[in-house]
Amino acid sequence: MSKLSNAALRERDLAHVWHPCTQMKDHEGEMPLIPVRRAAGAWLEDHDGRRYLDAISSWWVNLFGHANPRINAAIAAQLQQLPHVMFAGFTHEPATRLAERLVALAPPGLERCFFADSGSAAIEVAVKMSYHYWQNRGAARKTRFVTLSNSYHGETLGALAVGSVELYKAIYRPLLMDVITVPSPDAYAGEPGESAADCARRRFAELEQVLAEGASEIAAVIVEPLVQCAGAMRMYDPLYLRLLREACDRHGVHLIADEIAVGFGRTGTMFACEQAGIRPDFLCLAKGLTGGYLPMSVVLTTDEVYDAFYDEYAKLNAFLHSHSYAGNPLACAAALATLDLFAQGDVLNRNRALASRLAEAAAPLAAHPNVAEVRQRGMILAVEFVRDRATRETFPWQERRHLRIHRHALSRGVLLRPLGNVVYFMPPYVVSPEEIDLMARVALEGLDLAVRD
Repeated sequence: MSKLSNAALRERDLAHVWHPCTQMKDHEGEMPLIPVRRAAGAWLEDHDGRRYLDAISSWWVNLFGHANPRINAAIAAQLQQLPHVMFAGFTHEPATRLAERLVALAPPGLERCFFADSGSAAIEVAVKMSYHYWQNRGAARKTRFVTLSNSYHGETLGALAVGSVELYKAIYRPLLMDVITVPSPDAYAGEPGESAADCARRRFAELEQVLAEGASEIAAVIVEPLVQCAGAMRMYDPLYLRLLREACDRHGVHLIADEIAVGFGRTGTMFACEQAGIRPDFLCLAKGLTGGYLPMSVVLTTDEVYDAFYDEYAKLNAFLHSHSYAGNPLACAAALATLDLFAQGDVLNRNRALASRLAEAAAPLAAHPNVAEVRQRGMILAVEFVRDRATRETFPWQERRHLRIHRHALSRGVLLRPLGNVVYFMPPYVVSPEEIDLMARVALEGLDLAVRD
């Protein structure tokens, strides 16, 4: 059999495949597809033998490297025993053990796990569960949701509705439920001289007013704790979460924490909520849950929420949401092996050391005349580049300057996928200090190319 080349696979792909988050015409010109043949550790390899450092963990999912031997072995062993069984009326040991371990890791009081198959699905579950809880409790008017500006929670219709990044949402607005949007506590958008905590406190006052005036109609507030990832990696102070938890308790409103991207050690603690010392009513997890191997998500919630659905069949109070692959044993095996890697290695401390190296490597980027801010939370670092540093005037989005960075990085063997005028790093936890230096060096080269007129 002849060797498959990049060019041959691209041609076959473009004849039939429609890729996500993509204007497909781009792949016929300035953004050719990269056909990946295999991957190991932090590296991808294409069919022509070129290697690419995966600086963004393949859309933020890969924690312990591609083809991790421990996770590979766990999936292979499970494959020989039970690949899948329906999760309605049946159960199995991997799902039971995974639920036990997640409950033990999560903030105390989150005792129930509802499994789904994607991050967006987890948001749908949490939104529906919150709404349904209030209906079961006789609070029929509590039907609305509060979200932060610049937030992103997924692209199914319910998840899209409770997000607010217009690039994804605008065209579908007629299909979406109406939500209440309050200003994000994003520290980058703070007033001159204002600290991140001051910005959080000021922005929270606006949310407090919304809750005080409308709590009787509000089911839940949904947030991405600490980092609005798809919203240009904007970050905010943990104080906002503490104030929000207190207000939700005071006004009788649920708090939904979307930790799909920021959970599992990404921000420096196992869950971002820990940095505020709070427990949400619903904790949504996905992405890194299976170490970047298989699609799986879970919503953790309280016994109080669970009890609102626990009743006689004839009352029709059950939560009838379902997924064909819910609790998939292979995904559970991957997730359990991922948690083993956390439990048996000093991952969080090692990540803190890597995060410090990332900050050091990014120092030349912070000094660049077209960089307005370098911000970091654990193993997420973002670089906001602008036309004018003093005024923070941005480049017009139509110029697509971020593509210059993307293309240059690929030519140098690094996968970067900027979010508009934000270059970010979110590498796997197995990345080496030298690989971090390479990522930052290539990003600086790309930035120099991107800002040229």
